[in-house]
Amino acid sequence: MAEYLSLALSSFLSIDVFLGLLVGVVGGMIIGIIPGLGPSVGIALLLPISFSMSPTAALVMMTAMYTTGVYGGSITAVLCHTPGTAASAATTLDGYEMTKKGRGMEAVSVVTIASVVGGIIGAICLILFAPALGRISQMFSCLEYFLVACFGVLVVAGLTGDNQAKGIFAALLGLLIGCIGMDSISGVSRFTFGQLWLEDGLDSTPILIGLFSISQVLILVEKLMTGTGATIVDDPAAALKGKRWEKGNAGLLTPTMLKSSVIGSFIGFIPAAGCSIAAWISYGLSKRTSKNPEEYGKGSIVGIAASEAANNAACGGAMIPLFTLGIPGSPVTAILYGALLMHGLQPGSDLFTGSKAPTTYAIFLGFLFANVLMGIIGVSMARQMARVCLVPNSVLVPIIVALSCIGTYALSNSMYEVIIMLVFGLIGYLMKIYGFEPAPLVLGVVLADILESNFRRTLIMAAPKGGLIPYFFSRPIAIIILLVIIGFAMVPVLKNVLTKKQKQ
Repeated sequence: MAEYLSLALSSFLSIDVFLGLLVGVVGGMIIGIIPGLGPSVGIALLLPISFSMSPTAALVMMTAMYTTGVYGGSITAVLCHTPGTAASAATTLDGYEMTKKGRGMEAVSVVTIASVVGGIIGAICLILFAPALGRISQMFSCLEYFLVACFGVLVVAGLTGDNQAKGIFAALLGLLIGCIGMDSISGVSRFTFGQLWLEDGLDSTPILIGLFSISQVLILVEKLMTGTGATIVDDPAAALKGKRWEKGNAGLLTPTMLKSSVIGSFIGFIPAAGCSIAAWISYGLSKRTSKNPEEYGKGSIVGIAASEAANNAACGGAMIPLFTLGIPGSPVTAILYGALLMHGLQPGSDLFTGSKAPTTYAIFLGFLFANVLMGIIGVSMARQMARVCLVPNSVLVPIIVALSCIGTYALSNSMYEVIIMLVFGLIGYLMKIYGFEPAPLVLGVVLADILESNFRRTLIMAAPKGGLIPYFFSRPIAIIILLVIIGFAMVPVLKNVLTKKQKQ
């Protein structure tokens, strides 16, 4: 491997590879900021351009756009309550609260550092463990995917806010909304009311943008009409006066960033899980195991670090089954799979030996360098990014609406997606008025298809083997995942017992 890495490193002396890296980093940050677009759209736009490029330069550019696109979506999540990508939704919970308290620059800095740490650890896992982890992912079946999704549902208990009943209701509503469309197993239409455009179900992106972006726009409009808020924060200048990095943050955040990076890398290499689920699971686990869980959702930098380290680490993890097995687990990796084939790189063991190995490891190193360069640009521009706090709401509102509509329409060139976004924007606004959390609803929508389809496939596979229970005990990985789920479910119970003992 050392020989291949040295050859891969020398490829960055080529001007086209370096320019590809730079274009991917800057372009990913820009396209990630626009709600609804994200890295999948950006990489798709790069495909025609990459025809005339070398395989190394083209794939370095695309993988760089992948990780920086996820990071770019978190900038608007923090500063405008508008997550640019689904992976940034968890960051919105605490990031925007920090901005409202005049700590926008610090929030952007925490997002940047956590994203860089997560991205670097994800890249290291990709470089060192790709072949081995690829073989482990082969051992996952629909039963393991279902249990991982159940683990995600467990996170809902940590996202329910002050009223757990309302949070559970929102999650169940999300699961119900996720059932809209054609049944993936039987092909029967459900909850479509005869509308053909509902046959494919509801994409989570317009729902996400509506619940977080458009609902926040309605709140800002309400403030403008009542004269209670001309800008996002009461004192816009205070957001720029704050420190980028408070003393003691490194010691406070390092354990969380390292733990969340490992979680994100693991969740990422499981096909169909993705960056969004990695962020939610990491955020939920961080809150559940925290000594101060009441701070989450009210401007906790630990919560921001947990979600951001996980979603960027998941990018590296997601490329492991792609390069080793040819299994794309998300829309982004599906496009990357097409790009690999287009440039004559067939996923499999051949990519890690022989003449193709230097190209493969150059792509991995490009992914690592992209995260480092992203950190340099992000930290140096924190003050400029935080200046969004100075923009009057009367200017910011139409910009957010315009970008949200453009990004949502670009998903499938359909006005139906825009209508869905506006409807869920109104639903999100009403949820905030009546004390419901939008996060469980989003998580329910994201997990609905993964839960249902994999559970039903599990039942089909288990039938010839004597039923679900014998099949379950024949899957060691499934047993381990279930034990982990039970263990984390017991954490709050044990906390309550310990608290009662201390009071006695």
